Amino acid sequence: METDLLNEVKLRAQLWLDGNYDEETKKQVKHLMNSDENELVESFYRDLEFGTGGLRGIMGVGTNRMNIYTVGMATQGLCNYLLQQFPNEEIKVAMAHDCRNNGELFCETAAQIFSANGIKVYLFDALRPTPELSFAVRYFGCKSGVVVTASHNPKEYNGYKVYWEDGGQIIAPHDKNIINEVQKIASVDEVKWNGNSDDITIVGKEIDDIYISELKKLSLSPEVIARQKDMKIVYTPIHGTGVKLVPQALKAVGFENIINIPEQDVVDGNFPTVKSPNPEESAALNMALEKAKQTHADIVMATDPDADRVGVAVKNEAGEFVLLNGNQTGTFLLYYLATKWKEKGLLTGNEYMVKTIVTTELIADIANDFKVEYYDVLTGFKFIADIIKKNEGKKKFIGGGEESYGYLAGEFVRDKDAVMSCMLIAEATAWAIDQGKSVFDVLAEIYMKYGFYKERLVNLVKKGKTGAEEIQKMMDEYRANPPKTINGSKVVCIKDYLSQINKNIASGKESSIDLPVSNVLQFISEDGTKVSVRPSGTEPKIKFYIGTKMELNEASVYNNVDANLENKLDAICTDLGI
Repeated sequence: METDLLNEVKLRAQLWLDGNYDEETKKQVKHLMNSDENELVESFYRDLEFGTGGLRGIMGVGTNRMNIYTVGMATQGLCNYLLQQFPNEEIKVAMAHDCRNNGELFCETAAQIFSANGIKVYLFDALRPTPELSFAVRYFGCKSGVVVTASHNPKEYNGYKVYWEDGGQIIAPHDKNIINEVQKIASVDEVKWNGNSDDITIVGKEIDDIYISELKKLSLSPEVIARQKDMKIVYTPIHGTGVKLVPQALKAVGFENIINIPEQDVVDGNFPTVKSPNPEESAALNMALEKAKQTHADIVMATDPDADRVGVAVKNEAGEFVLLNGNQTGTFLLYYLATKWKEKGLLTGNEYMVKTIVTTELIADIANDFKVEYYDVLTGFKFIADIIKKNEGKKKFIGGGEESYGYLAGEFVRDKDAVMSCMLIAEATAWAIDQGKSVFDVLAEIYMKYGFYKERLVNLVKKGKTGAEEIQKMMDEYRANPPKTINGSKVVCIKDYLSQINKNIASGKESSIDLPVSNVLQFISEDGTKVSVRPSGTEPKIKFYIGTKMELNEASVYNNVDANLENKLDAICTDLGI
């Protein structure tokens, strides 16, 4: 280990031993200094970055860890910015946390700091889904909101997501401005720790009921649900916040046969029944799938700890449960919404959908077919929320989504919402069954109409300081030497969202990309294959999003085409060396 780095880290750690930190924290710092230099470096080599969405990191002592001090300094910076932005106004914030360890502690710590700064706080009485926090920001007329969550990250993580007055996560210019204010907080002594209980209002079930009543208004097929009310739905919250509200939402629209997994209804930030509480990973649904087989269920749904993402499994033509990926679920849901809006005469030419640039192009095909405008935005649901905000009162939002299992309909929530999604996906499934079809059948029909699209996400995990450097080196190399072919198909277009240049390789012509700057590269080949590469903003990973397609002429050859696409994706990965 570099001597200079270790010496600098020891100096930073000594400041914690000499400063106004609690004795237990100091004891843990001493332990690291005496017995674990590697962990000491990881804990203190930098300040935990307050990124464009807030904080996220491993819990523990140190400047690069999630603890009450890093949360406190971030909150004071946010308070300072809110007081600058809204002088002589009453400032209100809404606050919630999910099931994670220390979630309640971090949330209450932040609430005390807000109130100590004269900011009124609406604090949920217990864990709540992230989308309900987004709803509460708008409902209470807040200027900001905070939810303490690390979403679907492993159990050692926690995080702190910041929302603005529209109910969406912070974007430019507020994200960078808040970061600047947070960075100005040089010491825990600058934090106003002693709160004013008069400025903290505890809220709970009354907001749940209002939120659920709004969700009910999104239902498009009440008569179908009435006929299919006994449809068997297996649902698991994977120890998280969906435990009460997802079943409540399903029952509110008329579903009566909701089958749970009691072991996973236990709220627990250690996630004892899964390796990872991420519904994108098939292992997280193992218990739910087993229950579905036992009960001959029609659909399986699993939400992540803060209930903003949902994983889905349905039966294939052989009656076996298969997991849908995020693109398939989004396609099925948005196709259902577009179909019902058209049937009900709600498509007037003033409606739109939104997807992210790494999400399947099939959604764009569907939007075009229904003559519905669609927007492509950068990865991150905050950009979908921004489109909704810009179109508010002018155009109607049908729905939107991203490949990472997050979806939204309606305009009263401004973040991906798995409570809403579970309700609408269940309704869309009932709609298929009501026609004598399965979800699988509907997907096959979509593929026959628009082309069989298949996507794959490859994550390369690169942890710690060296990992971050390695990821940046990979991005630099792709920029300096982009691939000329992908699996033998010539690359015809390169989009660099950092330089905001869209380059046509054949003509050499360049055009500008009208989206915010982002460290993303896209390579599009002659046969329609699209490869997107980006470092994760929240995890120590570099992500490769690969999409390709083939024709599907009839449902009977579905499995053959699917296998061919799978082989093609394998070949693309091999060609890219991932």
